[in-house]
Amino acid sequence: MKNAKLQKYYPWIVVCLLWVVALLNYMDRQMLSTMRESMQVDISELESAVNFGRLMAIFLWIYGLVSPVAGAVADRISRKWLIVGSLGVWSAVTLLMGYSTTFSQIYWLRALMGISEALYIPASLSLIADYHTGKARSFAIGIHMTGLYVGQAVGGFGATVASMFSWQATFHWFGIIGIAYAVVLIFFLHENRESRPVAVPAAERPKSDLSVWRSFGLLLSNIAFWVVLFYFASSSLPGWATKNWLPTLFAESLGVPMSSAGPISTFTIAFSSFLGVMIGGPLSDRWVKRNLRGRIYTSAIGLGLMVPALVLLGLGHGTFAAVGAGLCFGVGYGMFDTNNMPILCQFVPVRQRATAYGIMNMTGVFAGAACTEVLGRWADGGNLGLGFALLGGVIAVALLIQLCVLKPTTDNME
Repeated sequence: MKNAKLQKYYPWIVVCLLWVVALLNYMDRQMLSTMRESMQVDISELESAVNFGRLMAIFLWIYGLVSPVAGAVADRISRKWLIVGSLGVWSAVTLLMGYSTTFSQIYWLRALMGISEALYIPASLSLIADYHTGKARSFAIGIHMTGLYVGQAVGGFGATVASMFSWQATFHWFGIIGIAYAVVLIFFLHENRESRPVAVPAAERPKSDLSVWRSFGLLLSNIAFWVVLFYFASSSLPGWATKNWLPTLFAESLGVPMSSAGPISTFTIAFSSFLGVMIGGPLSDRWVKRNLRGRIYTSAIGLGLMVPALVLLGLGHGTFAAVGAGLCFGVGYGMFDTNNMPILCQFVPVRQRATAYGIMNMTGVFAGAACTEVLGRWADGGNLGLGFALLGGVIAVALLIQLCVLKPTTDNME
């Protein structure tokens, strides 16, 4: 009886276990961005904004390039051990960053973190999707995604912890916490063997398992996947824009110092995105029972909220407009974010989902990196707000294509 109860609730235990990993994932990558001032006392190269930009960029480039490979790997080996190994490596990297004494050491460790963190997201979302096969899939994935939001917010306090102790101690302790939690996962996280018969010999597995290139080819010949890829990349543009430039935009539009604009923008987006997940997840799970396009319609509502929010963020003035638009954007983004993998499950077979999400991750990161650079140039010209408003137009196009093309025939393609 006890085992039966455990089996019934274990899919939600998986979500809880991976929620902590998601938090650590974003926290460890975000900390560095806040601790430059503390670190440059000991590593003089970080006084240069160009060098600091190189440090942040190497993570994104490596993360993006490795993501499709990470997805392909996750479709072919035990996702449990991939997640445990990924967490262990990036936590060890975080620990070692506390021992770094040169810019070169930090640079290469940051590159290694990009590889290890890229392995996590495709494997974790694929595992959760397999455990939650329809009744609460969007909600389960959405709960996991809130771990990323919380991790991003917690990572923003890296400078606070560093000022209380030291930047070295900050990296040490967060690295140790991650390594310890990887040990916890070894004992409590299990692969879903019903959908992933990892014990079956390679020669007896389906033919698609034997060829990575065949898997990529099948995905790239799927028109629905290209549509999902386009609207995911399009929505990544404002997603990265708010991460990297919203504090600056708030500082300019509200006329407040960055020390105030940063927390206002960060918590506005994080809080409202959490609300969006809480709304969009259950709504999608209920709607899809009555209409197979329910997940697409829920995601479309989220994208629809983002369009006027981006225009108001870019062209509005005053605290009410800025915070109101930020809240509207966050709710919309949360509704969109919680439905990406569930929608993917409607068009991509079980054995290709991690690969598909890896490609999506790469496209989203590269689109975000390009958007960040372009908005930087617009900001120098005093047109940052206009750039945000134009992103609303991009989202509108993605919304129309999504609604016109995506017509699923099942909620869980086998």
